[in-house]
Amino acid sequence: MSTTSFVKDKNFGYSKVNNIQSPSTSAGAFRTSRDYWNTSGYSTPASFTSRFSTNTAGEEVGCFSSVRMTATAKLGRYLRRLLHARQMDFEFAAWQMLYLMINPQKVYRNFMYRKKTKDQWARDDPAFLVLLAFSLFWSSVLFAFALGLSISAFVTFFLWAVFIDCIGVGLVIATILWYISNRYLRRVKDQDVEWGYCFDVHLNAFFPLLICLHVILPLLFYGLIDYQNFAARALGNSIWCIAVIYYIYITFLGYTALPILKNTHFFLYPITFLFIFFVATISAGWNITQTFMDFYHYRATNLPRRQP
Repeated sequence: MSTTSFVKDKNFGYSKVNNIQSPSTSAGAFRTSRDYWNTSGYSTPASFTSRFSTNTAGEEVGCFSSVRMTATAKLGRYLRRLLHARQMDFEFAAWQMLYLMINPQKVYRNFMYRKKTKDQWARDDPAFLVLLAFSLFWSSVLFAFALGLSISAFVTFFLWAVFIDCIGVGLVIATILWYISNRYLRRVKDQDVEWGYCFDVHLNAFFPLLICLHVILPLLFYGLIDYQNFAARALGNSIWCIAVIYYIYITFLGYTALPILKNTHFFLYPITFLFIFFVATISAGWNITQTFMDFYHYRATNLPRRQP
């Protein structure tokens, strides 16, 4: 079987060399401990490894050494593209949103391809963030009808949902997980996790949660959930539980996709406590959905949802 490899030449950089190898020996011929890392043991996008680390010396990444950008430069490019709609790939962002609902592992494989081609894990295209804000707008419209909000209250609700619930909470979660990953979960000390990638993981996990809590929940609220009986309480609390579990699972997939991390099953631990909390709320007669609907209404209007 004929394969092609690249050999570094002192005068001309990298040149092609054709090698004739059998299938049984070609895989092991070039495998070294430096190029391939052990993954966390889960069948995830990181089950096949990547040659490119987050921070490596210029010689190790070949052609990427001349184009590597600092974090500030990457942020500047990201913000500039945010102002030019023609430079954003909305079709691909919509594809990612769809697969986050049905096959999130496939989305993280694309992050690995980006690392190989652009030498960064985080998105360089703000189209996903724009579509997420657009989704928050329409889901806020559903909440406005469900809660009977005025136009001014709707605007307040929407701004809270975007800048506090999505971005603000995301900044806090991404920073905490970025610190934990770099401080406790790294396999090697000379590569680190990009903060921008941690925020992207939050955005990925936030979208299914948004569909559950901002689309399905308001549609079912007055007809099936806004009651004090067991069935209404169980349905509403189950939707919250499923949404948070999906958020945790997609977060777990995101960090497991990084070959430089170990023991990423740590991110699944909250599911145990969440299940205990879910059973406790059902047993105690607490309808979580009613509580949050009251909170959302008061946050937007400064008035209680149920007038005395």
